[in-house]
Amino acid sequence: MEGTVVDADDLMDAMITDAYEASKERVKQTSMPDEEAKEVARKVGLGALKYFILKVDARKNMLFNPEESIDFNGNTGPFIQYTYARIQSVLRKAQGVQEFRSLGVQELSEKELSLIQRLVDYPAAVRQAGDEFSPAVIANYAYALACDFNSFYHDHSILNEADAEKRALRLLLSQTVAKVIKSAMALLGIEVPNRM
Repeated sequence: MEGTVVDADDLMDAMITDAYEASKERVKQTSMPDEEAKEVARKVGLGALKYFILKVDARKNMLFNPEESIDFNGNTGPFIQYTYARIQSVLRKAQGVQEFRSLGVQELSEKELSLIQRLVDYPAAVRQAGDEFSPAVIANYAYALACDFNSFYHDHSILNEADAEKRALRLLLSQTVAKVIKSAMALLGIEVPNRM
């Protein structure tokens, strides 16, 4: 589409349609009602478009690629939205986050520490984005947080962790990541669905 004038409404409609088509197999697996699937496709399609535009520094040129932007892997809005939905699924299965009575001294893994450090960096990322007038800082922070969470999720059991304190910590960590992802995406004007 380089050099081609595209109507914004047509582009948004195409992105929503592409998101719906891309998620058909997932929808079948979750037995999601069609109306909910269409609403999720709207959020994912528009989120993909917004994220693709906002993740690039405004001072740089970019070439929009609809197929790349709707991908559920890589530095895309749908990848971050899917991470949020994954966390919501874990929390639903856990029936809420258990409260800590006493943390005690816990040995944290490298992945847990990395995730906590990334969470601590969120206010600085927001401040930097504001100082530089650059939403790309928040977009790239959200992507890095989603990557860190997925790496943690791959290596650590959450719901099946035998140690109750570790399980509670991991659920709380997951809940906090979800809150920060939702906040960061909201700053970008992108909605996150609770399931995909």
